[in-house]
Amino acid sequence: MKTLSLASTVQSLLAPGKGLLAADESFPTIEKRFNEYHIPSTETTRRDYREMLFATPQLGRSISGAILFDETLRQKTARGPTMVALLAAQGIIPGIKVDAGTTSLAGSSTEKVTQGLDGLRERLIEYRNLGARFTKWRAVISIGPRQPSPRAIETNSWSLACFAALSQEAGLVPIVEPEVLMDGRHSLERCEEVTTEVLHHVFAALFEQRVELENILLKTGMVLSGKEADEQASTAEIATATLRCFRRTVPAAVPGIVFLSGGQSSRQATVRLEALCRTGGLPWKLSFSYGRALQAPALKAWRGNAEKVKDGQRALSEVARENGAAVARQSVPRNAIGRLQ
Repeated sequence: MKTLSLASTVQSLLAPGKGLLAADESFPTIEKRFNEYHIPSTETTRRDYREMLFATPQLGRSISGAILFDETLRQKTARGPTMVALLAAQGIIPGIKVDAGTTSLAGSSTEKVTQGLDGLRERLIEYRNLGARFTKWRAVISIGPRQPSPRAIETNSWSLACFAALSQEAGLVPIVEPEVLMDGRHSLERCEEVTTEVLHHVFAALFEQRVELENILLKTGMVLSGKEADEQASTAEIATATLRCFRRTVPAAVPGIVFLSGGQSSRQATVRLEALCRTGGLPWKLSFSYGRALQAPALKAWRGNAEKVKDGQRALSEVARENGAAVARQSVPRNAIGRLQ
């Protein structure tokens, strides 16, 4: 029964023409984004902001799931209902970020490893009881001189696999997120090389931990030139490199790949997603799990002003519809029929 429940959640998250809203920013991250518009980061302002997002009229037409931060999963809206109930009223599935952020890899001042495995089994049970139906764990991999190291890749892959196994044990769908950072001057080719190596190790670790690949989602970045690279790849080059990498590393049993925006502008993330989704004959469903790319226009319009709530919601609705339309253009994955039988 647990496997059937996981499969049902996966299919709902991958509903045609829909994607995920990542609203799981940690306290330091949301404070940094609020500071741009001189908004104080308090429990009340964070509640008001996320309530504004989740209450956007007809958001459920483009968004199938929302990834929450621990505080948000427990919060009530200003009017009384919980944030989980607000999402449910839109037909949006609540999920939860369960990692505890990154810390320095032992013996390294530049590479990171993600924390949060201690006590995770108990926290997952609590999150499920609070209404979460899926989870997310992010690992960050940086590209630089002699980076990433084999140790950084292996350590983060093992943590992702342990998280995924524990999530499925608790009846929650894990979203496995190895993010190769855009920071740096690296070429498109170097990003493809690193992403390929990372995904190989991640799926090897998932196999070792006996994770059911049919009941996970992969969240990862597109293959991109580094932000500071002199030569920036075209949209067509990005799509070709990204899908070549996935074909070489992501098993066909995985039902879906949801892209992170990873520092791309809202427009770049949408245009590139559309190019990827136009490619037919893929074994996985492609979708999006954007944070800043979806939220940035809404935050700019809202600016912490109660009188600007509708402006913020219109901005979110527009960019969500554009990305939903991009996802809707793809053909049915080749192995989808087999998974549904």
